Amino acid sequence: MPLPVPEVPASRRLALDCRTILDHRVGKGVCGCCGALRPRYKRLVDNIFPEDPEDGLVKANMEKLTFYALSAPEKLDRIGAYLSERLSRDVARHRYGYVCIAMEALDQLLMACHCQSINLFVESFLKMVRKLLESDKPNLQILGTNSFVKFANIEEDTPSYHRSYDFFVSRFSEMCHSSYEDPDIRTKIRMAGIKGLQGVVRKTVNDELQANIWDPQHMDKIVPSLLFNLQSGEGVESRSPSEKEKESPVELTERCFRELLGRAAYGNIKNAVSPVLMHLDNHSLWEGKTFAVRCFKIIMYSIQSQHSHLVIQQLLGHLDANSKSSATVRAGIVEVLLEAAAIAASGSVGPTVLEVFNTLLRQLRLSVDFELTGSYDPGSSIGTKIIKTHGERQLQEAVIRTIGSFANTLPTYQRSEVMLFIMGKIPVPGVHPALSSSCSGPEGTRMIQIMLLKSLVQVTAGFQTTNMLTALPSSFLEPLLSFSLTEDPEVRLLVIHILLSLIDRHDNRPKFSTISIISDISVLKLKVDKCSRQDNLFMKKHGQQLYRHIYLGCKEQSSGRQHYENLYNLLALLSMELANEEVVVDLIRLALALQDLALSTEESMPVFNRCAIHALAGAYLNLICQLTTVPAFCQHIQEVIEVRQKEAPFLLPEDIFIEGPKLPPSLDKVEGEMLFLQSKITEVLGGSGYNIDRLATPYVPQYTDEDRLSKRKSIGDNISLPPEDESRNSPEKEERTPAEEITFETLKNAIVDSVGMEEQERERRRQVVEKFQKAPFEEIAAHCGARATLLQSKLNQIFEITIRPPPSPSGTISSGYGQTQSRSVPVYEMKFPDLCVY
Repeated sequence: MPLPVPEVPASRRLALDCRTILDHRVGKGVCGCCGALRPRYKRLVDNIFPEDPEDGLVKANMEKLTFYALSAPEKLDRIGAYLSERLSRDVARHRYGYVCIAMEALDQLLMACHCQSINLFVESFLKMVRKLLESDKPNLQILGTNSFVKFANIEEDTPSYHRSYDFFVSRFSEMCHSSYEDPDIRTKIRMAGIKGLQGVVRKTVNDELQANIWDPQHMDKIVPSLLFNLQSGEGVESRSPSEKEKESPVELTERCFRELLGRAAYGNIKNAVSPVLMHLDNHSLWEGKTFAVRCFKIIMYSIQSQHSHLVIQQLLGHLDANSKSSATVRAGIVEVLLEAAAIAASGSVGPTVLEVFNTLLRQLRLSVDFELTGSYDPGSSIGTKIIKTHGERQLQEAVIRTIGSFANTLPTYQRSEVMLFIMGKIPVPGVHPALSSSCSGPEGTRMIQIMLLKSLVQVTAGFQTTNMLTALPSSFLEPLLSFSLTEDPEVRLLVIHILLSLIDRHDNRPKFSTISIISDISVLKLKVDKCSRQDNLFMKKHGQQLYRHIYLGCKEQSSGRQHYENLYNLLALLSMELANEEVVVDLIRLALALQDLALSTEESMPVFNRCAIHALAGAYLNLICQLTTVPAFCQHIQEVIEVRQKEAPFLLPEDIFIEGPKLPPSLDKVEGEMLFLQSKITEVLGGSGYNIDRLATPYVPQYTDEDRLSKRKSIGDNISLPPEDESRNSPEKEERTPAEEITFETLKNAIVDSVGMEEQERERRRQVVEKFQKAPFEEIAAHCGARATLLQSKLNQIFEITIRPPPSPSGTISSGYGQTQSRSVPVYEMKFPDLCVY
């Protein structure tokens, strides 16, 4: 029997009846319209809604509903379904106050309940969030996003096998690109989209049962959406104090981007970085550099340090893919590489160190070709782009800086490998013609030489080593010094810079940046260590090559002020880093030989060069005399310098290494007390225990390798060897052949050449071992078969020679006339003594 209804006006009762019919489902039986017999969960849900939605959620009734959900968790899914039904109806009727109350109730239930049935409730919850996000009302979109973010922060006790977040990724990404007319509302929608994406990532990134959020289909939506907002807020710098307290869209985006990258595992780095590269390509953001650099700084600082090399490898691959893009695009990528390498931890370039440098050097060579040919496609004259030389030069400088930045992250042994690798890439005309520029001829070869030498300057900057023999092996030093003999002054200057970087181990180089006469070198606070055994071995092996480099560098007519200042720097560093007593003597002999070179009438050098050499020799002797601390030596040097200051100031560095020096017409009057005397220096140093014989011997540059080769050839031509037949058949002639004359020069060449022969033998053995390790079996079998055939033919020749009478091991046969007749016996029938059988 129905319960009595309180007396109400007829109009009010009619309204209540209509509301009851509309608010409850029809078709649930006789009790569908009877409030008293409705399920308890529905009554509890209805009770949380006030008559006036502005009053908000009825908290007391909400507590009852929460208690009921916790007491009867099996009803939770029904509560969620009923709330979802009411919310959908309220959205359709634009009753947004009740919509907010329903979402608040859902949020509280979600936060309070952690039971086995939560998954079914979550489905209803996500259905309601989806309904709100599909609405065209910004407030509902933001409301749904906030609820989703709260849900994303909940750690569920039970996994979900069937839940999908594809819609939310798409919708939140769309909100990030909102173009709503009102800027304030547009900002709120975009921020809601960013928070939503952050929630999706948090909810799915660690859940193995969910669809992989790192898949390209999701990353291609999430990452560009974040970058769009990161870029949109770049120009907005002026904000009011109240706005500064709140988090801006850019700050929120950067925080979300960092969180996303920080969660990326090893296998997900590529999927996270590829959309960044694509976004920068599509919006031409490489050319500005600033935004691209900012993006990759965020990436490098956010990912785990051991994954840094993966980002660098992707950038290198992208650089290769854009080989024919404009110079500004390639320069932007290289600039990003430079910043990434600076951030990367030591050794994070990865296992393929040389491949990194190979890619950069290849780009350097391509840029030189593009600059000289003026086209990205030399073989085609149609549709090619016009290349700006200035842009290519900027790219080349950026590549060189990047090479240096990468090298600075490497340990010493790997940096030595990189130095050898780059040296092997430098084209030497006539020696490595294949390595030169393919399309631009000699000028291209010269430019590539300069670019690669500049790269070496960057790699060797700050290089520290305790063993010069390993830091400067012959395979690196000899090709390097060969460039010091070229006519190009820029190439020679770069070679000197490389040597200075490698030799300077105590940062003394800046103290000798200019040539000057220093009366007291103690003010320079030089750092001088005792020369080690390895340094002594290095100078014994390579000292003469370095002296020759300095001597011939001073002799070049194209040498200028910078060349002489750097050569002086090189002499000073050799004196402090690698000098023992023998080296000091050789350096003094070299300085005196330079003075003789400047006085020589046989050399056609300009007056400036002669004055510069005099000034260099004087400045160096002033330095070395104070390092040796021999008073008589210092006195002689000071006397000569004082005479020059009075009578010939153009022979001192202070007057010659300036802008517009005053030069005399000739140096005919330079003699007597203006010169350093070898006899006097030998005398005073001999009294202090230095080698007098060596000091008295004038320095003469050694021959180069090419000179040695020609000399060896001439010696070989002079040695007359008798013909093979004559020497075999005429022992008298062999005895009369004069013996080869053994001279000191021959012995010296033999000692020097033995090192080269040993290296050749080692290389030959290495090639043989490598061939047997890597060659196919058929090739090895064919090679061995050919050798066996050759051996058999030689054996057959020997057998033919040996089957000749007489004599024969089998003896002789006597004929009837008293003469012995030889019998021809095949070699396989001969009887040899046991000792002769092997």
